[in-house]
Amino acid sequence: MVHRIAVVALDDFATLDLGVPGQVFRVAEDADGRRLYEIVTCTPGGRTVRGPAGFSVIPDHDLSVLATADTVIVPGVHSGSAFSDGTIDDELRDALRGAALRSRLMSICTGAFVLAAAGLLDGRPATTHWRSAELFRSLYPRVLLDPDVLFIDDGDLLTSAGVAAGIDLCLHVIRRDHGSEIANRVARRCVTPPWREGGQAQYIERPLPAAGDATTAPTRAWMLDRLQEPLDLATLARHARMSVRTFTRRFREETGLSPARWLIRQRVERARHLLETTELPVDQVAVRAGFGTAVSLRQHLHATVGVAPLTYRHTFRAEAPAAFRSA
Repeated sequence: MVHRIAVVALDDFATLDLGVPGQVFRVAEDADGRRLYEIVTCTPGGRTVRGPAGFSVIPDHDLSVLATADTVIVPGVHSGSAFSDGTIDDELRDALRGAALRSRLMSICTGAFVLAAAGLLDGRPATTHWRSAELFRSLYPRVLLDPDVLFIDDGDLLTSAGVAAGIDLCLHVIRRDHGSEIANRVARRCVTPPWREGGQAQYIERPLPAAGDATTAPTRAWMLDRLQEPLDLATLARHARMSVRTFTRRFREETGLSPARWLIRQRVERARHLLETTELPVDQVAVRAGFGTAVSLRQHLHATVGVAPLTYRHTFRAEAPAAFRSA
C-alpha cells in the first residue's frame, strides 16, 4: 500500500522546505518502479498561502486530509504567532493533535515551532534551525531542544534542522521505511549525499579550507575502495601526503567528522547494502565491509539502527539481483 504524506503549507513558508518532501519522497520507488509514497499538500481552510520569494501556493486540500495521512510534515515558516507568543490558531492545533494520534509527524527547520505550539513536543527531544534556538527555548521551555544536530528521530515524531537538513531527514525516513538500497537510489536521483547521520553537527565552526589548499577528498575516495582493508590514521595521512595532525584537522574541517567516525559510517553503509542485496553470510558481510568479525559488525550496526544484522536483513531484504548473489 502506498504511504500517504500530507504536507502542511502555512503563510510565509520557507521555500525550499516546502518543496523538499515532494521532491525526495516522490522519486522513491520499489524494484518494479512503483512509487512508495503519495504526497498531498494542504493549508488551513484550503486557502492560498504566500511565501517570501514572490509566489503563492494554491493547495488541493484543506486540513481534513490529515485524517487520511500516514505521515504529516510541517515545513519551516519565517513568521507567525508560533514565533511571537507560542500559539497557533485552533483549527491548525486541533488538526495536528488529531493527526498525532494516528500518524507519524515530522517538521523541517522552523516547522518545529508549529509542532511545539500545538503542544506536541512537550517532554520530547527535538531540533530546529540553530539560529532560532534561543527564541525556541524561550517560547517552549518544556521541549528537550538539541540545536546541535541535523535531525532527531524520536519514533513517531521527527524534527530536522534548517534547509538542507530536511533532505537528510527525508532520506533517513525512506531508509527507515524501506532500507538503504532504496534510500541511496533516491539520493542519487536528488544528487545529494545518501547519508549524513542525525547526530552530525548542524554547522562546522572552523572555516573551510581556502581554495587551493590540499584536500582529503582523494583520500576519502581511496578509502571507499578499500573499506575491507585495515586503514589506520598513519596510512591515511601518508596517502594524503600530510602529517597525521594536519590530516586529522583537515578531514574534520571538510566532513565535520573524525576520520575514524567517518570510516565506521561508510562501513556500516556498505554492510547495510550487502545485507539487503546479497545472500552472503553475516561473517562474510563483516569482512567485506571492513569490520573483520560478525561481532564487530553486530555492535556497530546495532549502534546505528538498533537491530542485529539478520533482523535487518529480514526487514529490508529485497530479491537480490543475480549479479550480487554469492556462489
